[in-house]
Parts: sequence; C-alpha cells; structure tokens
Amino acid sequence: MDAASPNPPLEVDLQVAIDDGDLPEGTEWSHWAGAALDMAAANDGTAGRLTVRIVDNNESRQLNKSYRNTDAATNVLAFSGPEWNAALADDERELGDLVICLPIVNHEAQQQGKQPLAHMAHLVVHGTLHLIGFDHQDDEMAGQMEQLETRIMRRLGFPDPYSEQ
Repeated sequence: MDAASPNPPLEVDLQVAIDDGDLPEGTEWSHWAGAALDMAAANDGTAGRLTVRIVDNNESRQLNKSYRNTDAATNVLAFSGPEWNAALADDERELGDLVICLPIVNHEAQQQGKQPLAHMAHLVVHGTLHLIGFDHQDDEMAGQMEQLETRIMRRLGFPDPYSEQ
C-alpha cells in the first residue's frame, strides 16, 4: 500500500488466539491504525501502543456479551485505553485494544465480495476511530465516520469499503 506511515508508528501488540484460521498476508497493523490517527488529526507526532487480538467466534461472543450485553460474536470490538495523553511517555501511551473475530471477517469478506486483507484493514481503521471517540449511533455520525473511513482506506490504497463490490 502506498501511503505515508504514521510518524512515529504505533507499537502494535498482535495477539493471535485462533488456530483454525489464516491471517491475510501483508497485514500492516500499525500502518492501518496510524493512517486512521493521521487522517482523524488525532496523531500529535508521538508514539504509543495498540493491542490487536485475533479471536474465534466463542471469544468474540463472550467479550461482546460481557462488555456490550450482546450475546453474539461480532467482527470488531474496540476497548479504549485509559487515555491518549501526550504528557505520558511514549511507552506508557495506550490507545486501547481491538478484538477482531477472524471467522466473521473472512465470512463477511466472502459475502460482500471483498478481499480479506481489505476488510481486515477496514476493521482496524474502523476500530481505531472508535478508540479515539468516533461513533455511528445516528445517521449524521455514521455518515461522517463512513466518509472518513473511505478517505483513509483510499489513502491506504484500498477501495471504498462501503461501495457495492
């Protein structure tokens, strides 16, 4: 993907807690999340950490039930860190955690005619925006968030995630 990387990049702790699925090749977790921070004007030039956990349906369902009161697996869950505070040292700045359910991502990509890598990148971008306060609780907020996600994905060299494939 041809886009400027965040300056400096986030440190991403990738946790893969699933045995029965292959991650798409070429995943660039910090690049994707950093692009979301840059485009949302939330990157002040300092580094920090982000945890991305790849899970199965069971773990996604348990977390979604425990934290969102929804008894179903979901494609991505975003848990904000304590604060994204420039006063903290880089190694203390915690953006938060993204929990991505790989079976759902792969199923959605197939159903929607998307490349799994593009869908995974979109969920990292989408989740990162949630971590810094974006939401889609009403039509206006959803429209603004979708427009920003589309610009970020295009900057990363991916197609519009909301267009018909």
